[in-house]
Amino acid sequence: MTNQADTTAADDDQPERPLSMLSIDRKTSIKIGLSFLVAIAMLYLVGKAAGLHAVRESLVYGNHEWLAVACLSTFLGLVAWSKVWQIVLSIVGIDASLPHVTKTFFAGTFANYITPLGQVGGEPFIAYIISKDLDTNYENSLTSVVTADLLNLVPFFTFSAVGLGILLTRAEFPPIVQTSAYGLAALVVVVPMTGYIGWNHRVGVKRAVTAVANPVARLTSRVEVASILARIDRFYETLDTIATAPRRLAYALVYSLVGWVFFVLPLYFAGLVLGISLDLWLVLFIVPASTLAGFVPTPGGLGGVEVALVALLVGIVGVPASQAFALAVLYRVASYWFTLAISAVPTVYVIAKA
Repeated sequence: MTNQADTTAADDDQPERPLSMLSIDRKTSIKIGLSFLVAIAMLYLVGKAAGLHAVRESLVYGNHEWLAVACLSTFLGLVAWSKVWQIVLSIVGIDASLPHVTKTFFAGTFANYITPLGQVGGEPFIAYIISKDLDTNYENSLTSVVTADLLNLVPFFTFSAVGLGILLTRAEFPPIVQTSAYGLAALVVVVPMTGYIGWNHRVGVKRAVTAVANPVARLTSRVEVASILARIDRFYETLDTIATAPRRLAYALVYSLVGWVFFVLPLYFAGLVLGISLDLWLVLFIVPASTLAGFVPTPGGLGGVEVALVALLVGIVGVPASQAFALAVLYRVASYWFTLAISAVPTVYVIAKA
């Protein structure tokens, strides 16, 4: 399944992490459960403020065929992003079929979606899943995941810029647009700058890691600074290998763009469920802007994303709060809950294999 020159060496390169990294202990389960309860309570309060009766009527009497289309769009987006993974993994010699990579991608997505703040710094965890499921070394997996994530940011920023640019041609726009624009602009500056520093100042990165790791290493024998630095070197070696294949990276970027199109469209289809025809250029801005709320400490940004969607839909589109909340719920059913449902089985498989 892989083209690793030495599978034994690959196995030796696996990070010494317990199986509990993939399984969920009781304490973690309680934290996740409490996070879901907090998020659901938040949604209830927002729904009550919007008018639960009106929300219920909007959901019950909608054209639900469009919800199925929205779910299909989400599925196609996930498959397209899996293709991005497959292409990047192939550059470092990890050859696997698209169904296999898709299964692993779904398992990683599931882990991110049920973990509070899973979208922040989830790459090491996902890389561990890949290294176990595809029988490869951890550094190759981590580098591939980081590269794929960076590729997926290109359409994120592109769609945001296009939607925001068109929106700003209006004579007036609500404060929520300004707030979202500032947040997106901050990401546009911070992410490339971080990548530039990490790429061009490798010695500085190693020094910073050493400064953090040394005090920890003095407290426990389980942390070895030399081993950590060796892994950083292998990480950069893999990154250099990926950088030598610009054509395949461009090919992966095409699939990333396709994936974002399918990820954005469920909001448009959710609007059709309620008989609301949203302008596509508005959707291009609203979906990326709402994902900024995914940084709230709840699983998959649950609660925060919905609140952001309601604020954006009311402020920009001008729909009543009850319809905005109903639309946000439908969108999250298609993009979040549907993803959890179809990712559960692959996740169980990956855990069982590990």
